[in-house]
Amino acid sequence: MGSTIDHAMGIGIIGAGNIVQIAHLPAYRAAGLPVVSAFDPDPVAIEAAQRIIPEIEVAPSVEALLADDRIEFVDIATHPSIRPALVEQALRAGKHVLSQKPFADDIETARRMVAVAAETGSTLAVNPNGRWAPAWHGATQLIEDGIIGEVVAVTHEFQKYGWWGIETPFDKLEHAAIHDYAIHWIDISLVWMGGVLPRAVRARNYRTPTQPSESYTPWGAWIELEFADGRNAFVRAPGRVVGRAEAHAFEVFGTTGTLRGSELGSQALSLETFDRIEQIPLEGAWFPDAFAGPMLELQAAVLEGRTPSHDATNNLLTIATTLAAVESAELDGIAVVPER
Repeated sequence: MGSTIDHAMGIGIIGAGNIVQIAHLPAYRAAGLPVVSAFDPDPVAIEAAQRIIPEIEVAPSVEALLADDRIEFVDIATHPSIRPALVEQALRAGKHVLSQKPFADDIETARRMVAVAAETGSTLAVNPNGRWAPAWHGATQLIEDGIIGEVVAVTHEFQKYGWWGIETPFDKLEHAAIHDYAIHWIDISLVWMGGVLPRAVRARNYRTPTQPSESYTPWGAWIELEFADGRNAFVRAPGRVVGRAEAHAFEVFGTTGTLRGSELGSQALSLETFDRIEQIPLEGAWFPDAFAGPMLELQAAVLEGRTPSHDATNNLLTIATTLAAVESAELDGIAVVPER
């Protein structure tokens, strides 16, 4: 799933907001990735970025950043509404692009971005940074090694006290818990299921009894992915969990073993088979360490002349499944077939 590189290739960043400041830049700095310049219309964001990596140059415009020959890779971390146009602009400028998730708000735009990448010969990858979170990444490696046989079911639970999005733009989104947050859990479930599109998706959003009246987007949610061969994945967000360390528990059930763990807050991973229970050691944390993985994988793939594991074509499955979940929530849980 991931690779390391021994060849430095310049990175430009478009959009230097909060997530870039708390995750992207610290992760890139720790991994030794060379960030050449950044562009953001907000000077406060640029100043914050330069405090993290002082040598970052300030690009006067998107066009100037894309014209910089030192930059081969562009990390686009803007608001989703303007992201597709910037992705296309960067691809047509001959840059390899790492787009934040979701890289499009509809499947037609997503497919157009994939077509532009194919047309230009540049590589477009999407940033599902959760794939590199220690417990999830460890589970993925064990699954790929065949340790638990064939995966037959996956469950996730958000164990959070409240919702982190209050007083942020995310609170204004109709289905934020599904579309912007649970997209990571949908994505990793699809990875563990072998990259197969579900036959049907069911989902609901609902306000919890203890949700503050000033919050807009529903805190409670559940998502069910049903596959043609009877396998399934389920994500549940109770909305408020009291009395436990904040974490996101998961279980992956296989034909010869089970993986149990948690990610974010409390991290753990264990392997259970017919004859043993083994605790799997983990290093690092989702924030910020996992944010280096997508860029390292993209750069390694370009160097090695292969398709990165998180390329945009691969992410079409995640986009289609997430959009089906949102549509199902609009229909109060009626099954929706993801668009193929």
